[in-house]
Amino acid sequence: MRLHNTLSGRVEEFTPRNDNQVLMYVCGITPYADSHLGHAMSYIIFDTLRRYLEYRGYEVKHVQNYTDIDDKLIARAEAEGRTVEAIADEYSADFSKSIADLNVLPAHIYPRATQEIPAIVEMIEGLIDKGYAYVGPPKGAHEASDVYFRVEKKSDYGKLAKRSLDSMLSGARIEPLEGKENPMDFTLWKSAKPGEPSWSSPWGEGRPGWHIECSAMSYRHLGAQIDIHGGGMDLVFPHHENEIAQTEAFTGEVPFATYWIHNGLMQLGDQKMSKSLGNLINMRQAIDTYGGDAIRVFVLSSGYRSPLTYSVEAIAAGKTGAERLRNAVETPDAGSGDPIDPEPYKERFLAAMDDDLNTSQAIGVLFDLARDINRKRDAGHAVGGAQAMLRELAGVLGLRLEASANVNIGAAPFIELLISLRKELREAKQYQLADRIRDGLTDLDIVLEDGPGGTTWKPKG
Repeated sequence: MRLHNTLSGRVEEFTPRNDNQVLMYVCGITPYADSHLGHAMSYIIFDTLRRYLEYRGYEVKHVQNYTDIDDKLIARAEAEGRTVEAIADEYSADFSKSIADLNVLPAHIYPRATQEIPAIVEMIEGLIDKGYAYVGPPKGAHEASDVYFRVEKKSDYGKLAKRSLDSMLSGARIEPLEGKENPMDFTLWKSAKPGEPSWSSPWGEGRPGWHIECSAMSYRHLGAQIDIHGGGMDLVFPHHENEIAQTEAFTGEVPFATYWIHNGLMQLGDQKMSKSLGNLINMRQAIDTYGGDAIRVFVLSSGYRSPLTYSVEAIAAGKTGAERLRNAVETPDAGSGDPIDPEPYKERFLAAMDDDLNTSQAIGVLFDLARDINRKRDAGHAVGGAQAMLRELAGVLGLRLEASANVNIGAAPFIELLISLRKELREAKQYQLADRIRDGLTDLDIVLEDGPGGTTWKPKG
């Protein structure tokens, strides 16, 4: 098996550190809003990687975190008059349900940053003792301090992103330094601001920086060195770069992760899909509309390192493809003689997956097998063995091949148009007409849900 390693920039033979055991850490979500299809893309890809490793006989230990303390979480909690914990719990639960409906295997451990504060503080103390971190000047009435990582101390800083410190400095904001020795030094511990959640530390009340959370959680639950660290391309710098620097500085073990695997980003038009930009397709709505198998076929029909552009047509093609595979395995086998030899299909499937997780070719093999099944069955031949193989290989890609009772996807653009028109009518205070649209959709078993982020819809039931 070969995988593209962002650290080396090459496709490399995959060899775990300890025989058949694979330690894998995947960066999780910040649960402050509804998850979107960009999240679905990433977790489907790493779920498929895990499934294939397990299919090949490896024992995978998979850890995926929740960043449950963050500026965005704090801002949302303040705006809604709720606690950060309540917001994080709500959206973490929603995310868990959605990825289960996508048939994503649960990670073995889901650490939450707020539950790992002792481990985070211990790592920061270790970095200070080794000279890789320093305490900034006291701030505010409580005289708490920020703690920073000293990037110049780590001679290979920038090796993941292939950027030198000099090139980073040339584009850095020089003033104000905010207590930093170097503009590129990054925060390990943030002193508390009034009203924010905070924890006690040797440097006063505060909370951890984003990067140190993942390093501490990975170290605590998987150890000093792991096999695979995964996430989206947008995390390469600064997040993953900083993880490498602080983890290797703390443990003295190099490399922190042997293989750095990054998926391309989902796009809506020419922009990446993200909560901060607001240009997203709600994950829950997409699942309710198209079904989990359709979304998985849509995602896996493209190379995992390539950008993936969302469109109704593309995801409709995913649904059609999933139904083709399901039909091929569901129709009863009543034939005899001249059965299909499924082994050549399996060999092609394995060759594709071994080639840097080429799910696009692997799905192509499934379609070829489905076509052969249909032809042989129509000719009165036995296809039971081939059907079993198709179901087995589809399972490696996380496809259930089960019927889903979803709304006709051809109606989706028209429903979106009616929602947009209803919004305009409400803004114009034409409430009676707006209610007629809602009532009409309700009669068609389409439920509208108004929320802070706008109106979403789902099939009734």
